[in-house]
Amino acid sequence: MTRSDPVGDASKRIKPYIQVTPLEYIAAKQVYIKWENRQTTGSFKLRGACNKILTLSTSELERGLTCASAGNHGQAVGWIAGRVGASTDVFVSKDAPRIKLEKMRSLGVHLHLVPGGYGEAEAAGLEYARLNGKTWISPYNDPHVILGAATIAAEVLVQANLESAVWLVPVGGGGLISGIGEVLKHRNPGHRLIGVQPQDNAYMHALVFDGSTENWRDLPSLADGLTGAVEGNSVTVERVQHYVDEILLVSEADIAQAIAYAWLQHGQVIEGSGAVALAAMRSVKLDGVPAIAVISGGNIDPHVHAEIIRTSEDPFLNEETD
Repeated sequence: MTRSDPVGDASKRIKPYIQVTPLEYIAAKQVYIKWENRQTTGSFKLRGACNKILTLSTSELERGLTCASAGNHGQAVGWIAGRVGASTDVFVSKDAPRIKLEKMRSLGVHLHLVPGGYGEAEAAGLEYARLNGKTWISPYNDPHVILGAATIAAEVLVQANLESAVWLVPVGGGGLISGIGEVLKHRNPGHRLIGVQPQDNAYMHALVFDGSTENWRDLPSLADGLTGAVEGNSVTVERVQHYVDEILLVSEADIAQAIAYAWLQHGQVIEGSGAVALAAMRSVKLDGVPAIAVISGGNIDPHVHAEIIRTSEDPFLNEETD
């Protein structure tokens, strides 16, 4: 009997369309940094979008695709949709970073700017897809999207054959960490999986670890891609409960310093949503095993990035500073 390997199948499916992104080891800090900001569309979202869209039927593609996005998923869907000949409607907050709006427009998607945050954009997109018979491409609440994200873990385990590590993974809707958890818990149960969210907007942490979102605050954050609520029926909630050991919360100041560190020490442009993984290095205890920080994306407005670099004074994870 042939052994089922859905993550391996996803890796083969999306291989012609994605980049194998760099994995850099910082020996002084015992941390591997997975630079997924170097992905074709500037974030890990391309993996899930490709895996989902490449499994659709002809009729599903012909109906047209609809998604909601904080910016990166919309780019990913638009990019692969252009290669399979499908039209794309993207619902996004009118306050989304300009660079993400411009990149989506450049891909030929039809943008719907929605007042409010990601939650309002998602609700509007779901209703539009339902009323117009469009094929809905969730950024996280979909098994194919999760399997696409899981290919990051499979890729890292080829690049660095580690028996144990502490993974630091950004969490928004939970698709990325659900996919990574799927790989680690089945192939490498010795690994520890830690999610990271901005402390000013930590919906998944409130839902899973506090047991209630009553006190959740939907505040602006440099990690804009991680903000907003999660679909009530999302398959990621149960997976986060099952796979994730804990979720750490990081401050806006630490997110900014992580962005600066990536540029000043490594020449990498990263956005706040990806920087949370590095920001968490300040508080995580490694106990002699290496960390793997997954930098999920790099689509940050240039003027915001420049201002963060200009005002940065903290050495943060500077390899020359202990």
